[in-house]
Amino acid sequence: TRLSDIHSVNHFRPAYIPICIYFGLHLHQVIHLKVKRQNIQMDRLRSLRTKLADYLHRDNSFNDLLKKAEEKTKVDRVNLVLGAIVIFVVYLIFGYGTSFLASFVGFLYPAYRSIKALETEDKEDDKKWLTYWVVFAAVSVFEAFTDILFYWIPLYSLLKCFMFLFMMIPTEPNGSVLIYQRIMRPYFLKHEKKLDDAVKAASDLAGDFSQNAMHLAAGAMHGKNE
Repeated sequence: TRLSDIHSVNHFRPAYIPICIYFGLHLHQVIHLKVKRQNIQMDRLRSLRTKLADYLHRDNSFNDLLKKAEEKTKVDRVNLVLGAIVIFVVYLIFGYGTSFLASFVGFLYPAYRSIKALETEDKEDDKKWLTYWVVFAAVSVFEAFTDILFYWIPLYSLLKCFMFLFMMIPTEPNGSVLIYQRIMRPYFLKHEKKLDDAVKAASDLAGDFSQNAMHLAAGAMHGKNE
């Protein structure tokens, strides 16, 4: 092919220039946004790692154990914790007894925080953890009826664990407060009168049953003594 043919009108179309410029600018914008998002994500990861490192260097018994493990293994305590989290997540995916383990995660830390809250004068943390236990109980009862349907779903125990972590995460508001305010509280307020009547009827029935049982027991003891 001759050079003159390459630059001929048939091969070179000036009308393509704006299109090429447009797509070039668009591609540059896409790449720029992608790089910007990656930088934002990296900054967030660095920020989370910094916060985790600050938390793991506070003075408490758990961090004292981490310090000893760090000295013996020569591995940074942040990496030790992250490695333990990875192992825990992998076990939740492939291990046995993972549903119980996820429930144990949902119980252990909130129970500790609840006891701490009871031993302080502040009532706000009492309300916070009481809200958690109400939602936790509702989720546990719901799971008792639906576990047979959902247990075979891949990552079920992992999702369950993340659910409990979302409910207890130390943010304002956390997941348990959101679930209570948006789902449970509106339902309760809508049916409060019916629920009160049902609870009162059940309480009266239980009281009558208890009294009758005590009378029967007293009569049986009296007859035995005679």
